Amino acid sequence: MGNLIRKSVQAMSGYVPGEQPQGENIVKLNTNENPYLPSADVQDILSMIDVQALARYPDPVCMELRKTIAELHGCEVENIFVGNGSDEVLALCIRAFVERTGSVGFFDPSYSLYPILADIEDVKKRPIALDVAFGWQMPADYSASLFFLTNPNAPTSLQYSTANVESFVKNFGGVVLIDEAYADFAKENCMDFALTCGNVLVARTLSKSYSLAGIRLGYCVGNAELIGALHKIKDSYNVNYLTQEIARVAILDQDTMKANVQAIVETRKMVAEKLAELGFSVAESETNFLWVKPLGIAAKTLFETLRSKNIIVRYFENDERTKDYLRVTIGTAPEMFQFLDAVESLLNGES
Repeated sequence: MGNLIRKSVQAMSGYVPGEQPQGENIVKLNTNENPYLPSADVQDILSMIDVQALARYPDPVCMELRKTIAELHGCEVENIFVGNGSDEVLALCIRAFVERTGSVGFFDPSYSLYPILADIEDVKKRPIALDVAFGWQMPADYSASLFFLTNPNAPTSLQYSTANVESFVKNFGGVVLIDEAYADFAKENCMDFALTCGNVLVARTLSKSYSLAGIRLGYCVGNAELIGALHKIKDSYNVNYLTQEIARVAILDQDTMKANVQAIVETRKMVAEKLAELGFSVAESETNFLWVKPLGIAAKTLFETLRSKNIIVRYFENDERTKDYLRVTIGTAPEMFQFLDAVESLLNGES
């Protein structure tokens, strides 16, 4: 059957999402979801949905939702594209801005979907290896058709300064998609570049700060010509009616989002300080997770032992630079105390 499948698809590895364990009494700290409830307006809008509306196609251009997003960011509707999760936005960017002879750049390590999307379209990958401290230095002769600049980065949790990002985008010859999935947890962001630099798009998601990973809603902001190109090639009705309505009311309720973010940031600080006291190396996080290097126990051993106690964190064992680290999503305070108690018990040799 191999001759029926594109050679590039046969050769590639598929993306492996974070595990979604099932069952009770599981402390799930592995996929950077938000542990708090979304806006109460989400429940209200669901109770008001007319099921007859589900018999009709949704608005193909998400106009009311785009108006809400445009107001949030102080731009025009023409500067907004809405996708079925930010993953769709990323995939469409390759299709819209990269010729078959072109290339896609990204940090390494970073979001592991980027190289998969390039492989799907059978275009060249031009990763930029981060240094031993996961810092970023762009080679002088570097070029690519499209660069996915993840800021703050995952899985490292680090944020690169807006000054460095600005210098890069203004001197880069291709399109730059600044992936800001975690921007609401950070001290600064690059949204201004989307509205002042003609080659920049900034992507956001409702999966993290808005507690809405389940609805699959992402969007990007940028130059109207770039946004128009994405609209040309998207699926006809790429965002369903329920998602559009839920996203709209959630974005309008900034107070709930910011309160949830603040709770996570405060818990993040507490957990980071405690792990540092235990001797862990803890990166300076600007996200809703921590990137930590354990002391006194191998990362893989800690990962597996925590798992045996129904505490699930993320371990990236297939890279020499990441195999000594764990990525720990910030859950509720009780969840994080359970995690910390388990870690401390293991370090003390308790079962």
